[in-house]
Amino acid sequence: MTDLNAPNTAKAGTTPGTLGSPDAPASLTARLNQAQPYALGLFRIVVGLLFACHGASSLFGVLGGSATPAGTWPGWYAAVIQLGAGILVLAGLGTRSAAFLASGSMAYAYFKVHQPESLLPIQNGGESAAMFCWAFALLVFTGPGALALDRLFGAGETTAAKAREDRGAPVAA
Repeated sequence: MTDLNAPNTAKAGTTPGTLGSPDAPASLTARLNQAQPYALGLFRIVVGLLFACHGASSLFGVLGGSATPAGTWPGWYAAVIQLGAGILVLAGLGTRSAAFLASGSMAYAYFKVHQPESLLPIQNGGESAAMFCWAFALLVFTGPGALALDRLFGAGETTAAKAREDRGAPVAA
């Protein structure tokens, strides 16, 4: 008969921290927490690159797009924001400010261009505007993650983020 009060031990042949051991979920969580800044940095790079490409397509007629005439409201100005903010977010330079501007421009695009056609993004063709808006809103709150130029210049580090780092808690920014 098994003693229910006996400590839970790993099966023979398993190492603590592997999937067969009792502490596997905690170990996996710790590893994911350590990778969080890098995953966030990769997310930022991809979103910034896609946004910059979207702006370049509208500004210069490259990448399969057609050029918007200079000074046309709101298309040309939106393309300038997309290219500029996309490059800044991609590089991780002034990430929170650039992401705030980009998120606002995509909210404007959704509500002024797409939403009057129909309520839902899938019906009005506004999926990319909605996704970019929320992706950039996330970056406003999380910061740039790893691999950002902000980190080279010491920007983007808040007192709260440093305190979390000192406690060993995951730090997204």
